[in-house]
Amino acid sequence: MASSSSLKHNAKQAGVQVRAYLASLPPDARRHLKKIREAIRAAAPGAVEGFSYGIPGFRLEGRPLVSYAAWKRHSSLYPMTAAIRRAHAAELEGYEMSKGTIRFPLTKPPPAALVRRLVKARVAELRRKAKA
Repeated sequence: MASSSSLKHNAKQAGVQVRAYLASLPPDARRHLKKIREAIRAAAPGAVEGFSYGIPGFRLEGRPLVSYAAWKRHSSLYPMTAAIRRAHAAELEGYEMSKGTIRFPLTKPPPAALVRRLVKARVAELRRKAKA
């Protein structure tokens, strides 16, 4: 088990990496991702910010919760399981999806409420898996 001081150091380092990642983005993409980041924080206040595979994300109870990233024409939110995508299919209509990923065009950012619902569904999914 990691010590409290090493966890604080890792969280501080992740925060620096996330800020650097966001600063490296074009202004539109940065605004888009900051809104997604705020919605994730609102939906999972106990989640800890992290940085893995070159993109920002959040962990909950030591497990990966969600990651998000900006690309040239879209932002992505992952992992979003097939069950979550099916449960929110009506709200996700018009957004591109693939296995584990939802893509939001930079020209059509997702409503914060939608991101919060997706993240809350992911939190519930992780907690169900932890009990199994």
